[in-house]
Amino acid sequence: MFNEFLQKTQILYRDNEPFAIASVINRQLPSSGKPGDKAVIDKEGRITGWVGGGCTRGIILKEAGNALKDGQPRIVRISPDQDSSPKPGVIDYKMTCYSGGSVEVFIEPVLPRPQLVVMGKSHVAKALCRLAKAMDYSIFVVAANAEDTAFPDADKISPQLDPSQRIPENAFVVVCTQGENDEAHLAQALHTKASYIGFVSSRKKANAVFQTLRQEGFAFDQLKRIKTPAGLDIQAKLAEEIAISILAEIITLLRNGSTSSQETTTRPDTPEYSAESPIFINPVCQVPVEKSTAKHVVEHEGLKYYFCCDGCKVTFEKTPEKYALQAST
Repeated sequence: MFNEFLQKTQILYRDNEPFAIASVINRQLPSSGKPGDKAVIDKEGRITGWVGGGCTRGIILKEAGNALKDGQPRIVRISPDQDSSPKPGVIDYKMTCYSGGSVEVFIEPVLPRPQLVVMGKSHVAKALCRLAKAMDYSIFVVAANAEDTAFPDADKISPQLDPSQRIPENAFVVVCTQGENDEAHLAQALHTKASYIGFVSSRKKANAVFQTLRQEGFAFDQLKRIKTPAGLDIQAKLAEEIAISILAEIITLLRNGSTSSQETTTRPDTPEYSAESPIFINPVCQVPVEKSTAKHVVEHEGLKYYFCCDGCKVTFEKTPEKYALQAST
């Protein structure tokens, strides 16, 4: 089992895919997970390894998904007796299975290196590559006739960006062509799903370029994705200063979605019913249940309800109207 865990971790890391590592750090019998047990959870919710079954498995899958979204590690405590004085940074769940026991699991997200796509071979482009390399970013340079010696820090260089080159949603694209086929490079950038597209240009010049792009068929909502001038306003003048302002803006965007783990975290309210999600939030105890391993499945008014233990199933069947959910649209 541990060999499978290591192999899966190495594959995900090699492929630059996000994943979370869950490690059991404490338990009280009869919980099945033992201190030292580990599992890796990929972005699709697939788990390799072992940290426990039943309620524990569903909860860990849910919190691993949350860790991949906010980038924050967390300790998850699952116990039949919730602590009246919650600890900072600990997420408490009440164990409702009849088997009892308690377990604490540390979940750590492992996120891929940020990918910076630099379009152009200007002085700003070269400065961006040098500084981003020091930050351990993955660097992809897109520029015609660009020589390796001009961009020694780039992981990859291509004359153009085409659909066969996968640009992930969490990539940051900076167009710093500075007059060399600006429209063509921005058009290529707009065809990606990158979370950030920055254009190194004055507002006056950008407006003229945008007019050309509108004539080529790009909608106003598409052009709104482009941030220009790229970077934070720090009165930058030199190429290196402009590069710093752009990277500072990227860092701000990267960290903006993060929340402080120093505050006590509580479970969110039960969401609407979703047939597509692999996880179902038990409406009786509000504990996540993995649909594929649910012990009981009960249908009520056209919706399926999943339970990992007998107690919640019996409670639901007594008064299903009390726990009925609304189907998500």
